[in-house]
Amino acid sequence: MPVYPPEPWRVKMVEPLRATTRDDREAALRAAGWNPCLLRAEDVYVDLFTDSGTNAMSDRQWSALLHGDEAYAGARSFYVFEEAVRAFYGYEHVIPVHQGRGGENILSRCLIRPGTHIPGNMYFPSTRAHQELNGAVFHDVIVDEAHDPDSAYPFKGDVDLGKLKAVIGEFGAAAIPYVSLAATVNMAGGQPISVANLTETCELAHAHGIPVFLDTARAVENAWFVKQREPGWARRTVADILRALCAPTDGAVMSAKKDSLANIGGWLALRDPALAEQARGLVVLYEGLHTYGGMAGRDMEAIAAGIAESVDENHIRARVAQVEYLGERLADAGVPVVRPFGGHCVCVDAAAALPHVPRTEFPAQTLACATYLQAGVRGVERGAVTAGRDPVTGENRLPRLELLRLAIPRRVYTRAHIDLVADAVIAVHRDRDRIARGLRFETEPRHLRFFQARFTPVSGASIFR
Repeated sequence: MPVYPPEPWRVKMVEPLRATTRDDREAALRAAGWNPCLLRAEDVYVDLFTDSGTNAMSDRQWSALLHGDEAYAGARSFYVFEEAVRAFYGYEHVIPVHQGRGGENILSRCLIRPGTHIPGNMYFPSTRAHQELNGAVFHDVIVDEAHDPDSAYPFKGDVDLGKLKAVIGEFGAAAIPYVSLAATVNMAGGQPISVANLTETCELAHAHGIPVFLDTARAVENAWFVKQREPGWARRTVADILRALCAPTDGAVMSAKKDSLANIGGWLALRDPALAEQARGLVVLYEGLHTYGGMAGRDMEAIAAGIAESVDENHIRARVAQVEYLGERLADAGVPVVRPFGGHCVCVDAAAALPHVPRTEFPAQTLACATYLQAGVRGVERGAVTAGRDPVTGENRLPRLELLRLAIPRRVYTRAHIDLVADAVIAVHRDRDRIARGLRFETEPRHLRFFQARFTPVSGASIFR
């Protein structure tokens, strides 16, 4: 049995959950167009759709809310927030935004022009959407191991320096506004990048005059994996490693809804004062004044407290162990899962689990529906639906990874909930031959289609025989 350490917190408040029947869930899923994202939350028993903004805040964070200064300009809460980001992440210029994609939008508008190219260690849907909408082409320069669910490579978020050199050589440094890195890499299953590789990547980019920007939404989890896996870092604190990950980069985009244990908010952090001034001007236009950026003062106070809590060793140890527990339970039962397990999620290899469902019928979306029907557990597809269509050809992108992601919110669910999830996924996998066909689009939004698309079974009224 995998290790499940006692949670380093105790429950002070509860939110009731409503149990549903199979008939209830079938009706809800049909009404949602076979898209778990469109389900009402009240129809979901264990919600692993995302770990973003779904965390349980601590008593200290709830207390911090009461200190919120709601002044429109220059609120005291902004300076508390600013100091926390500077202290733990090390960037001088801190610009608040309502959440991570707000920072992606501002950075893209500042730097990208039509015809430019952005290398990165695997795409993330909203990040690539902002890059493409501003005229850039994304190039995946991650190591090949990241695309292999069975590879045990410890740092699947690493950049293949040869691939990056090839992109620079083909298009020229002048056509590359920046390199886009993530720590950890969500679409690969929460896989970390090593400090050594990140540093080498920055050195290569900087040698060509190209800045590097880091998605730090789960960089604390990345720091934990560095401590466990990268030689020379075992005796360093997670806080020290977090600063080391950020140190060689030129700035960061952050969704505080992940590592920082908040329900909303984020920031764009920069080192270049001129770029920071440009970004503040756009924040005023798209987000809110540069000292609140779409957040209330109380949100900034909660984030500041959450940043300090996020690097607590007991917290991050238990957080990652809960993910590992679910992953080991599934792997022990023969469910094909991405290895090594990430810091925020366990990903089921849907292409391997449902080999009889063609990629054009979206096996991961199909598996997500089957899992919800089994026990009211909601995950999210991370495969062809999420990848979208090629903006030039209009064809569906078919990434090598076709995954059902089970993202675990921080400090929310107990071992009993995680066991329920494991039992449900194992039951679906055991009876996978009952799934006859997959799904096709009924309605398909143009951007980030996985959020709002509606589907219908390819054969008959159900995906089951």
